[in-house]
Amino acid sequence: MASPGRAAPGGVPADRSAELRAELAPPLALLEQAEADAQSVRERADAAVAARLHEAEVLAEEIVAEAREEARRVRELAAERSLRAAEAEATELVAEAEREATSVRHRARRRTPALTERALALVLKDITAEPEPHTSPEAGS
Repeated sequence: MASPGRAAPGGVPADRSAELRAELAPPLALLEQAEADAQSVRERADAAVAARLHEAEVLAEEIVAEAREEARRVRELAAERSLRAAEAEATELVAEAEREATSVRHRARRRTPALTERALALVLKDITAEPEPHTSPEAGS
């Protein structure tokens, strides 16, 4: 850069501000272009951020929906397992009750003849026994 104030040949003072404008015009134009490019990059980045945020929201909603569906399936599976376990327990209880009932019937069949014989003996004894003399309450007074 030249220093201002010195006269150009021929005695005409040099227009240093015009020279500086001419000298700075290309770098300033490049700077303006760089600012425009930076603004364009920012705008594209903002648009990309907005698009990615929207994609992330949609993906998050899909993940939540899938998680809710999986939770529903897990609850159904747990309920089904509980029901099967309860049914198995009920089946075992019924089988145990049937075994107990069979055991009671067998004991009753074994004991019935002896009890019947004993009851019959008591009835026969009562039937064949001599009647006891019957005293009236009036006779004793």
